[in-house]
Amino acid sequence: MANKVDPAKEINLIGAGTVVEGKIRGQGSFRIDGKLIGDISASESLAVGVTGEIEGNVTAKNVTVGGKIRGSITAQEKVVFESKSVVRGDIRASKFIIDEGSIFDGRVSMAEKSPLYEVRH
Repeated sequence: MANKVDPAKEINLIGAGTVVEGKIRGQGSFRIDGKLIGDISASESLAVGVTGEIEGNVTAKNVTVGGKIRGSITAQEKVVFESKSVVRGDIRASKFIIDEGSIFDGRVSMAEKSPLYEVRH
């Protein structure tokens, strides 16, 4: 009997040293330690590691940035910028946390619950 995998609990990884070009949409969570040139949409969380870089728009339930993003971020719940993050783009989220040492250039729009664009396959 095969084990059923719940796609919402899966973690998708783009490793350090890897460059991906194009749009990414998926169920579950993503961790970016390499470079993504294009938009990304996750049904759960998105984490950008210290070595991670995204040139494109980001949509997820929660977004944590330790690396760099150049593009807008839309989070249904929370956005966190860690101390070494560099973000250039607008933010839309219901909660926004920015650690000392992070660099942010953009506008923030906060609402009770931000809309999350539905992920479809």
